[in-house]
Amino acid sequence: MNNYEIIYIIDAAVEESARAELIEKVNGIITANKGEIVKVDEWGKRRLAYAIDYKTEGYYVYVAFNAEADLPKELSRNLSNNESVIRSQIVKLLEKKHSVKPRPVRAAAPVEETFEAEAPVEAAVEETAVVEEAPAEAPVEE
Repeated sequence: MNNYEIIYIIDAAVEESARAELIEKVNGIITANKGEIVKVDEWGKRRLAYAIDYKTEGYYVYVAFNAEADLPKELSRNLSNNESVIRSQIVKLLEKKHSVKPRPVRAAAPVEETFEAEAPVEAAVEETAVVEEAPAEAPVEE
């Protein structure tokens, strides 16, 4: 069995009794197809991020369930045929694999600092910085 999540949005104009009936119908489809409902959470009426068919509000419902691989297709088909459902999305949850070993951390090679190469360069710079002054030209006698 695989783990799934479904979120579907019911039209906010639908009455409360019809909404509860629709939620029970979706849950019934899951259990009738040998699925196991883990959690049902009604998020309530919320504003949509963008208008869908000129509707700006919807009633959000979240269901987590375990089922065989063919159930999401059947559930999606039933939700798309129902006019009260504005949008729906079914997601398969992936399990983490604990058997994967982490990569070993490589130790960085020690960096050897060489001061020998820098010393002659500094000495050369000092030598070129000192310039002997040329003697001033002697006046020319006539």
